[in-house]
Amino acid sequence: MYKFAEHLFVGVSAGYFVIILWHNGLVTNLYGRLADGHIYFLWLDSAKWWYIFPAILGIMMFTRFSRKWSWVSRWPVALYIGIATGLSIPLEMANRVNRQLYAMMEPINWGGFIGNGWLDMGSGYSDIIIFVGTVSALIYFYFSKAHTGVFGSAAKLGIWTLMIGFGASFGFTVMARISLLINRIQFLDNNWKRNSFDFDNENFSAGYPVLFWLIILVFVIYAVSEFRKYLKNKGSAPVKSA
Repeated sequence: MYKFAEHLFVGVSAGYFVIILWHNGLVTNLYGRLADGHIYFLWLDSAKWWYIFPAILGIMMFTRFSRKWSWVSRWPVALYIGIATGLSIPLEMANRVNRQLYAMMEPINWGGFIGNGWLDMGSGYSDIIIFVGTVSALIYFYFSKAHTGVFGSAAKLGIWTLMIGFGASFGFTVMARISLLINRIQFLDNNWKRNSFDFDNENFSAGYPVLFWLIILVFVIYAVSEFRKYLKNKGSAPVKSA
């Protein structure tokens, strides 16, 4: 059952992203920019004829499927990786390193250190917690000195800081997946159910309920076959003697 759902999800996702890339990538960024030219002139009469070169590089990538000409695909792949690396490194440094350092180095607001009233007494301690947590986490990864004494205590605090950060990241990931599940359920409730069982809906089609019950039938048949296979294997298992 899990493999069937996994294969169905991968297949639908692949088909969906192919259509998205076709309409948002090729049609918009290539055909749309060369639309003023003619295929008979290989679009060289277009006002933006230089877009032919990335199209040629993209076609060269398909030589990867040929044993004889697979070496041709190395040139566009190398160019693509080089450009992507040059663009991603500054962005990653700016977003994941520099901004984190700037947030840690901000001056402490001593005027609001005790919080913003009785309902938020501890807000002023956040800057100190960020600074101490960052330094202790760095101390934990400093292995040139034995983790003993005050240095060892700071390293233990660094472990707790890392575990709290990992736990928060894991919880955020789980909640993000739950949000995706809720969104898909709402999509089915707002679209599939209305189009499948709402006879008064203008988008209703008899094919929707037939497809729905066909999918349910496939799941039921598969579950029954797996259960019968489980009972058969359990009945044929050798009995262990005491």
